[in-house]
Amino acid sequence: MRNGRCRLTSLKQLLDWLRGKRVHASPLASRQRLDLGEQPPAYAIYAIGDIHGCIRELIEAEHRIMSDIEASGVPGLVVLLGDYIDRGPDSAAVLNHLSRPSPQGLRRLALCGNHDEMFLRFLTDPRNAATWLEFGGRETLMSYGVNIELFQKRDRIDFTALRQLLDEAIPLSHIDFIRKMPSSLKLGSYVFTHAGIRPGIPLEEQTDEDLLWIREPFLSRGPELPLTVVHGHTPVPEPEFKPGRIAIDTCAYATGRLCVLKIYQEDAVLL
Repeated sequence: MRNGRCRLTSLKQLLDWLRGKRVHASPLASRQRLDLGEQPPAYAIYAIGDIHGCIRELIEAEHRIMSDIEASGVPGLVVLLGDYIDRGPDSAAVLNHLSRPSPQGLRRLALCGNHDEMFLRFLTDPRNAATWLEFGGRETLMSYGVNIELFQKRDRIDFTALRQLLDEAIPLSHIDFIRKMPSSLKLGSYVFTHAGIRPGIPLEEQTDEDLLWIREPFLSRGPELPLTVVHGHTPVPEPEFKPGRIAIDTCAYATGRLCVLKIYQEDAVLL
């Protein structure tokens, strides 16, 4: 390991490293960031866009990935780009599925999205993070059997009673899963993160807010670094291949289409 980076040539080496040697890449980061060196990996990467509670589409995407791995004979790592909850029909089922080992034996790495971060803040301090409810949080709570309307009188919410029910309804395994999510992964010339990066700023100087929330000026200018950023966050009708960035949030909760991007030997194709 040199200067906080690790060169790994096999999927097994990567997984061993992920288990015990994640590091903070920057004092600006509250979440872990993974930088695995400049060499492209010897395995395939399958990036999945924003899921937003769409468990059926997630399982179907994983079947496509597994079929491709079996057909190619090349091992693969699934990198999920965040926003597993809110808006869609079953956020609880998505977190339950991803927080457990894959039934198909897929190797997965879940990165954090801004909706996941908002959910965690709400669970910690619902009174001061109540704006999350208007971003799809009500649907997420309903997936856990929590009807926010029962705690609401006129314009006020009984946060004391709600907090007690949340402690009972939300599994600790789901909370721990979100808390441990990294905010980015760098592999070779590719960076995977939820929203993007601030143009022209070195990765170690990016904040978690940049990685989880940014739109402009990233969308119009790209990274302005010798990197390709694979991201979600900003919905697109079709995956966008732009200079320095690939956008794969195809708004699954509204369209039923969950995008999978395969990267192998520096080639990027839709699966």
